[in-house]
Amino acid sequence: DCCSSVFTADPERCCWHHGGSMLKQPSHNEPADVVRRALDFKSQGTQCYKDKKYREAIGKYHRALLEIKGLCRVLGDPDPGPKSTSTLLPTISKSSTLTDEQKGAMENAELECYNSLAACLLQMELVNYERVKEYCLKVLLKEGKNFKALYRSGVAYYHLGDYQKALYYLKESHKQEPSDTNAVRYIQLTEMKIRRNAQKEKKEAS
Repeated sequence: DCCSSVFTADPERCCWHHGGSMLKQPSHNEPADVVRRALDFKSQGTQCYKDKKYREAIGKYHRALLEIKGLCRVLGDPDPGPKSTSTLLPTISKSSTLTDEQKGAMENAELECYNSLAACLLQMELVNYERVKEYCLKVLLKEGKNFKALYRSGVAYYHLGDYQKALYYLKESHKQEPSDTNAVRYIQLTEMKIRRNAQKEKKEAS
């Protein structure tokens, strides 16, 4: 029964997304229930992260985001778009169904999930820096001065070899938290890479 766990591995196949009978059972799909489930999954993800169970945490954060995406469908957005670079926040903020408190909780939850997913990925043995960058940029669309998202964006760009962008985001993060030693260290590493590349180009040109 695909609905026994709310979401399957493929959320598009879960029958409660379709116009079937499950949608007629308000106890399952009331916005307040979806909000509660999303927050529960986010909290479970946070606990898994604290316990250093990063893969489990990633799963929980993804489920929280799936709940939020489901909430957007309930609120009338037929397809928030899994490949979208933007967040789901516009649909939520425009809703008249949710209370201001629920809207705030969902907006914070979505951003926290993306930030936390980036943090989890950085703990993996093989880090997907492209995905880290993607998640952090989603956060920065809404919170341009979010230190963690700025710092992690910088780290991701550094490891992707885009040192100019890395330096930009790292310096922006340093403005938010001048005492953070990790940001300072990465700024130094990035500047060193830029200098070496400049010397290499100069040598090749001569």
